[in-house]
Amino acid sequence: MSIVFLPILFIHSMRAYNHVKIANMDGGILEPSLYSLKALAILDNDGNRLLAKYYDDTFPTAKEQKAFEKNLFNKTHRANAEIIMFEGMTCVYKSNVDLFFYVVGSSNENELILASVLNCFYDSISQILRKNVEKRALLDNMDAVFLATDEICDGGIILEADPNAVVQKVAVRNDDIPLGEQTVAQQLTKKLEVLQSAKEQIKWSLLK
Repeated sequence: MSIVFLPILFIHSMRAYNHVKIANMDGGILEPSLYSLKALAILDNDGNRLLAKYYDDTFPTAKEQKAFEKNLFNKTHRANAEIIMFEGMTCVYKSNVDLFFYVVGSSNENELILASVLNCFYDSISQILRKNVEKRALLDNMDAVFLATDEICDGGIILEADPNAVVQKVAVRNDDIPLGEQTVAQQLTKKLEVLQSAKEQIKWSLLK
């Protein structure tokens, strides 16, 4: 997967960030890194995992990851804030209906960058789910949601911060899936879109 260009403002922010040395709590100097994210996750309103991707070895086992997710959920599901410091990490999050979206970075990570990723993460999935951001719709579209997550971040490196670009790439990648692996609904949707496009072309040709 190749790294694509981010929006200009976001690129400038990353460039400025990558040229600044950060002092840690012990007074040492930390060199900036392209590896901005530790994890992306979506939990339901009981704190159960629906999607989670970890990009380093902070939580090397599935048991440790699920324990972290449960503790993070307990800390945030009734809070009004959108950002917390938790277990030495910076976590930004938002919720809608019965879903909680999380982006996790190091304690030294730029909060604006994490917030940009969170907004892209949420808005991309909102578009994929046609703004019906709730658990059942998410489970019905998990293939596309996983593709969107991979388009946003790969190995902890932010690839994309524009939700429209993410959704377009997911659509292209879905077109590459063999018909046998697509759902009936996906196939019908594509056929309806083709039919609608054909109707529009006929209408405009008659008006000329």
